[in-house]
Amino acid sequence: MRLTEASVAIRPRSAWEAIDLGVLLARRHARLLMASWALVTLPLFALLCALLWQYPGWAIFLFWWLKPAYERLPLYILSQALFGNTPSLKQSLRALPKLLWPQLLASLTWRRLSPTRSFDLPVLQLEGLSGQARSQRLVVLGQRDSGAATWLTLVGVHLEMALWMGLVALFYLMLPQQVELDWTWESLIAASSGQWLWLEHLSNLLYVLLLILWEPVYVACGFTLYLNRRTALEAWDIELTFRRLRQRLTGSAYALLLGCAVLLAQLPGDAWADTPPIVSEEVEQTDAQGPDAPRLLKQPLTSQAARASIEALLDEPPFQHRETVTRWRLGEEKPAEEPKPEDVEAFLEMLRNLLKLGEWWKSLDVVAQIFEVLLWAALATLLAFVVWRYRQWLQVFGERIGLPTRRRPVAPQQLFGLELAPETLPDDVASEAERLWAEQPRAALGLLYRALLSRLLHEHRLPLKQSHTEGEVLHLVAGLGQQNLEDYSRQLTQHWQALAYGHRTPTESLRQGLCQGWRSLFGQERAA
Repeated sequence: MRLTEASVAIRPRSAWEAIDLGVLLARRHARLLMASWALVTLPLFALLCALLWQYPGWAIFLFWWLKPAYERLPLYILSQALFGNTPSLKQSLRALPKLLWPQLLASLTWRRLSPTRSFDLPVLQLEGLSGQARSQRLVVLGQRDSGAATWLTLVGVHLEMALWMGLVALFYLMLPQQVELDWTWESLIAASSGQWLWLEHLSNLLYVLLLILWEPVYVACGFTLYLNRRTALEAWDIELTFRRLRQRLTGSAYALLLGCAVLLAQLPGDAWADTPPIVSEEVEQTDAQGPDAPRLLKQPLTSQAARASIEALLDEPPFQHRETVTRWRLGEEKPAEEPKPEDVEAFLEMLRNLLKLGEWWKSLDVVAQIFEVLLWAALATLLAFVVWRYRQWLQVFGERIGLPTRRRPVAPQQLFGLELAPETLPDDVASEAERLWAEQPRAALGLLYRALLSRLLHEHRLPLKQSHTEGEVLHLVAGLGQQNLEDYSRQLTQHWQALAYGHRTPTESLRQGLCQGWRSLFGQERAA
């Protein structure tokens, strides 16, 4: 690595500052990172959907499981761009096959769920380590920044889920109401029905699209955490300082050497002087504190005195360190003693007293009765709370089985601008609708829908309100448990909405189906 050509400042940072640097680095190369990620992942997702069209859950699971393989391409781009050699999109895609093979099986199996995956990936891909060497390297690197890498993965998981649910909610809000009316929970989750598979694949596609935005940021943050840890371990900032100092002094070093050479050339030669006189006898000088001093050679020393002197020396600092510790204790500490016969007898007497106390407790029938009363009172309170909590549901259930109920509030006379009183309807609704269909199809369809609401309100006792919408009415009809009535109501409501809000005139082919469906449900005559 050419540290002097790095596009960011090489200096020790905190873990969160390093993550912020990763976000900035990903934003600087966002176009290349997102384009390369999309060109790799979108075709693969399309292939998985084509092969597993009947199993959209398995398709998105396999795509998610292969994420460690996709993350190697953004790391390659960032590692090259950091030192001024940003690859093109074509060069990046051409390098992908060589990046995938090293330790791919390990990355997709026992290392797949590692919370420090983005932090560990540079050790595999950039340093090329494996086995024991890789493990030892990760231990050294993870002594400080592994916690931040784990938090990065946890936050990333929650961010992915939040963005995915937000996109799904936005897609749902943009659907037309006419399409929404065709949805029921039974049809959406039915395993045998393939009608809504396209919707599941579309929601999976939203997840794939949000990964184009988030995954390069995740890889970049792990890469900058790795760089920050290596900067602290290998002192890259100090090395860069010395390199800059060397470059600054290189130009002046030659002039300094030339000046030193000139000064050395002007040194004086040997001087002519008398030789020092020869001393015939050398004076022997003895050091009074040396090892040969009489103080050490002529003193009496015994083994006991030497041992005592050594022990006294070892009892003094720095060889001996003593401290006083103050703590609380209960009474005087005594050594463990063997149990005495008197203590054993006292213990047995205590057990006999406890057994007598248990026999006396059994005789307390009054206390047992009090506890029984309290338990029954608690049960009655719980039942009363359940009845009060689900009082509305119990009221509807009682009406369905014919139990007497309290007087209902007055039913609305109009709903959606339509008169619902039974006396405003003809005796034979289906025949009247067939008569009006040829000249006034709007009036004929309105008559059928108005008669349906009147029957639901007065015969089936649905609690309709003026604030209800068509969808809420269909939800109440579904609660009756009559499949034929529910299907007919849903079909008639759809055509009524298309006419009332979309101004689409019903075709002649609908007349026979709607009128015949009315007769099969309600007969020829109006109920009195």
